[in-house]
Amino acid sequence: MRILKLLSGALLLTSLAACKTVETLPAVDYVDLERFMGDWHVIANIPTFIETQAYNPTESYRLNQDGTVATTFAFNKGGFDEEKKEYHPTGFIIEGSGNAVWDMQFLWPFKADYRIVYLDDDYEKTIIGRNRRDYVWIMARSPKITKAEYDELVARVRAMGYSTELLRKSPHDFED
Repeated sequence: MRILKLLSGALLLTSLAACKTVETLPAVDYVDLERFMGDWHVIANIPTFIETQAYNPTESYRLNQDGTVATTFAFNKGGFDEEKKEYHPTGFIIEGSGNAVWDMQFLWPFKADYRIVYLDDDYEKTIIGRNRRDYVWIMARSPKITKAEYDELVARVRAMGYSTELLRKSPHDFED
């Protein structure tokens, strides 16, 4: 009987934890897509499984005529001189989001949450996040930013509810 009560209690706690809702991660109000398109260097991230050994990671965006975003994620796997890998997901801009919320599709029919949660006025630095706060990307037009800029972007990531201890600085071999 005691074991049944313990199991019932554990089941109740598990059920309540599963019902926990995650607060929506707010995106920026508006993104000028033409200005956002082009190359971005991944400065730091909480990596997905394909990014754990990424060197020189870049994300490139091109707006398609149908309104989707052709994306190329490229990096050297395992070292600066190692094999170059490329992935080509498609971004689907969510209507009414000011162009700041996309569904990113790596494999049909699955789409992943992609939110432009910070973008500086010059379109030189950005933070991409997800509602679940499991992955985040700090990106810049240049492969190197100052320590002060990096620290400010990390503080923004922390304020959004991310565990910044999980951030990994991306190695780039063409830094100054």
